[in-house]
Amino acid sequence: MKRWLGIDWGKARIGLALSDPLGITAQPLVVLKSDGIHTDIAAIGALVNEHAVTLVVIGLPLNMNGTESTTTELVRHFAYKLSQRLTIPVVYIDERLSSKQAERALIEGDVRRENRKGKIDKVAAALLLQSALAGAPLTPLETP
Repeated sequence: MKRWLGIDWGKARIGLALSDPLGITAQPLVVLKSDGIHTDIAAIGALVNEHAVTLVVIGLPLNMNGTESTTTELVRHFAYKLSQRLTIPVVYIDERLSSKQAERALIEGDVRRENRKGKIDKVAAALLLQSALAGAPLTPLETP
């Protein structure tokens, strides 16, 4: 079984998506309102256990020219802390423009503006995860 969890991390909200048991499709799962790194990691750990996840894919926010930003550093810190809590691999995927793609998909689906904010993060996570399932390059975590 190839059950993967996709994460679109943000300071305020964390979008999560889950693959089907065969590892073919990704579906939006939930948006967590960030409540501190330890609480967020515990909530994600519980979802990993509940759904028997075998791999976590976290979006790495790079600048358009491929360089890293302060947000990239925050995601790397979060991913490292998460990997210490889990017994399964945590990997990165390039997430440039994923939120824009998610917003475009919601607009095309006629989702009203006031309803988009609560959905965009989990849709972005699903887009990241679907890319990973389709064979997009994944990068292993680097330990600090």
